Amino acid sequence: MSENNEEPELVVDTDWKSKVEKEKQITEEPSSDADDDAMGDLPPASLAMLISTFYSQAMMALGVMDNPSTGKKEMDLRMAKHFIDTLEMLEEKTKGNVNADETKMFDEVLHLLRMAYVGAKKS
Repeated sequence: MSENNEEPELVVDTDWKSKVEKEKQITEEPSSDADDDAMGDLPPASLAMLISTFYSQAMMALGVMDNPSTGKKEMDLRMAKHFIDTLEMLEEKTKGNVNADETKMFDEVLHLLRMAYVGAKKS
């Protein structure tokens, strides 16, 4: 066997990173922007939106509003009380950090929910 004093040539593939990046881009899932477009424009996050969300949930639990999942009015007083209590806690924790409109919204929403809760409990 003949000896060859030459060392084998080392071939370095420097293009592998760009190939991997291209493959990654091709196989990546669509961005969440596509999901946002399917859902439509959402209102900006705000305290008023949070209050409205809890209000709606409480009204559904009181059987005043239809549940959008079932299309029926369903009463769950335990859940209604939980949503009312959560709004009361939120009002207390944010005291001094809300504007006049938000304070008014808390007052009106909690008054309506408390009255509806009392009425639902009587029936």
